[in-house]
Amino acid sequence: MRKIKIILFIVSIIFCYSFTEGRAEEQKRAMTFLDIIQMPYAREPNISPDGKWFIYALYVPDWEKNETFSDIYITKIGDKTKQMTFTKDKNENSPKWYKDSSIFAFLSNRSEDKTQIFFMRPDGGEAWQVTDDKYGVSSYEWSKDGKYLAYLGGKSDERQIWIMPGKGSYAEKLTNHKTPIISYLWSPDGKKIYFVAPDSVDSLNKERKEKGFDVEIKDEIRFPSHLWEIDIETKEERRLTVGNEYSVSEISISDDGTKIAFNGAPTKRYRTYIDIDVYLINLDTNTISRITNNSVDEWYLSFSPDSKWLAFTIPDGEKEFMNLRKIYVIPSKGDKANKLLNNFNYEPWISFWSDDSRYIYFTAQVGVDYHLFRVSIDNDHIEQITKLGGFWYSSFIKDEDSGKFIIGYTDPENPSDYYYSEPENFADRDKWIRLTDSNPQVKCFLLGKQETIRWKSTDGTIVEGILIKPVNYRENRKYPLIVQIHGGPADAYINDFSAYIHIFAANDYVVFQPNYRGSSGYGEKFKKGDFLRQGFDDIMTGVDYLIERDIVHPDSMGIMGWSAGGDLSNWALVYTNRFKAISTGAGVVNWISFYGQTDIQYWTELYFKGTPYNNWDNYVDLSPLKYIKNATTPTLIHFGENDRTVPRPQGEELHMAIKKLGVPTEFIIYPNTGHGIRDMRYQMVKRQAEFNWFEKWIRGKEGWIDWKMMIETLEKEEK
Repeated sequence: MRKIKIILFIVSIIFCYSFTEGRAEEQKRAMTFLDIIQMPYAREPNISPDGKWFIYALYVPDWEKNETFSDIYITKIGDKTKQMTFTKDKNENSPKWYKDSSIFAFLSNRSEDKTQIFFMRPDGGEAWQVTDDKYGVSSYEWSKDGKYLAYLGGKSDERQIWIMPGKGSYAEKLTNHKTPIISYLWSPDGKKIYFVAPDSVDSLNKERKEKGFDVEIKDEIRFPSHLWEIDIETKEERRLTVGNEYSVSEISISDDGTKIAFNGAPTKRYRTYIDIDVYLINLDTNTISRITNNSVDEWYLSFSPDSKWLAFTIPDGEKEFMNLRKIYVIPSKGDKANKLLNNFNYEPWISFWSDDSRYIYFTAQVGVDYHLFRVSIDNDHIEQITKLGGFWYSSFIKDEDSGKFIIGYTDPENPSDYYYSEPENFADRDKWIRLTDSNPQVKCFLLGKQETIRWKSTDGTIVEGILIKPVNYRENRKYPLIVQIHGGPADAYINDFSAYIHIFAANDYVVFQPNYRGSSGYGEKFKKGDFLRQGFDDIMTGVDYLIERDIVHPDSMGIMGWSAGGDLSNWALVYTNRFKAISTGAGVVNWISFYGQTDIQYWTELYFKGTPYNNWDNYVDLSPLKYIKNATTPTLIHFGENDRTVPRPQGEELHMAIKKLGVPTEFIIYPNTGHGIRDMRYQMVKRQAEFNWFEKWIRGKEGWIDWKMMIETLEKEEK
């Protein structure tokens, strides 16, 4: 059935191409909710060490089965792409190359539903299974010299490292550690493996849950995890870190094998993940140095190619959570850290080092675009490499073995895909070689035109956002408006491909995506601004700007958002009656009760200036519940049943309040769902119900949710 669907899908694309090339837009059609859900995506890109081949996993959502399945694809760089695996309702993923490029490996659950390692040749032929672990393999890695292949096998709570010759053969158990192994990495010379394992496992806690005593204990006692090494030949284990001060998490090893950097996470109860510090181990002297000592999180531990430097990022200033990050560089032998990007007002994401270890390349969001930059570690000189926009934070990937570069790229008309480029051509898209085309069907869809707009807010600040015009937009006509508010608030809309907006664009709506106060990409002051009061002003002045341009009809407007976007949608509910309909998801209505419910108190304390016990009036004044009697706008509410970030009781409070006031409202709870909706059925419900809510209250159409349509869509796919 799956192969038939793929064939029909390809035929429909060919049919579309055959007409659209000659007759422009005539044969294109509007996107549907199902089109959005079923969009494939490429992941796990990997270039062969000889630089000739590119492999990746393509993940394809299956609406009928409510699951996503993956297969392996290969491209000879500059040539056509070929699908390598075709197993029905199974997954092949995590492809990796052997050092001589003669074979590649991947994980698959095609064998009795247990994930095993398989090998395959790039020129095709049948794959062959190389592991037969009773409980399945969770991860694998070749040593750099290709002599050995290591993997994690065994029960999920008893995982150990197994090892076999590089091209496959009999596997033997390498470790017999008393606790399960969480993660591992090879030494550069392939003689040792470094691994992380907890000091202890609470077996009684596990047993009591299995026996039905499965109550949840909030903030349970944490057992620290520590770093060990094991010699491949002697199988001798040696402990490298010890104590209850921290728990080892992210690990990075220098190319010369003499230094290991790691993040030490807090072990004490009630501490948050942001209380992380950087540590450095000198393997020659067996000494550990603590590099940072603060209450913020460090990211992207990265050694230079010459192993002389360690780079990472930390929030700047007093190292307060949400300050803009800076790149810090420290000699790997240990010394004072040197701060880079002193005069740079954007957030860096480390991508890679230059081969000579003099420059760090990084991406940063500047307004609605991401760009690639580089900074000199000698004099902090910054250069902008690209000016294309359309990237995202992890767009530039340097393959460690081949030294080649993969670029992840998207723009308003093209979903994300991978490209190959030489460094000198990063800024010239015409010279890139396309490696994937995950969604060719998009060329058959009618898309709204996207543009960047700017306007002046109430305090005189210039604010930026994205405007999406209807598919058949005409000048001198006023359209209904949907304001879509992003979450975060330290996030932003960028010039990428966003499928959902084209449902509205195909139905004669204008969509407005404002990057309000609190958004990232506009400097630290803007990012740490008042995202509720001033952010709301930013949004409404943007709405007024569109009305002044005669694009939007002022009596036909709706607003929607999730998370921080839900917070602002709730704020709009009590502060204006200009909208005809609101759809609010995972939004806060009562900041007092929220503080005791959420798992992000540190976030709340930043934006609301301390705890509610010390700043009660501010928490109350910023709670929409205080002004709920002002609410008149029909409001659709969405919450995940198990959301820990914005817990469901916030939705209960909002729903009860406006229901008692007689405001039209509906409340959808998504079972077994956290802060984001992953289930395909629930995604369909959310989008379709939301769209119809606006149709009902803006255009006066009947109904707000069409169960019959969704059931028929599923039954049609099943047939």
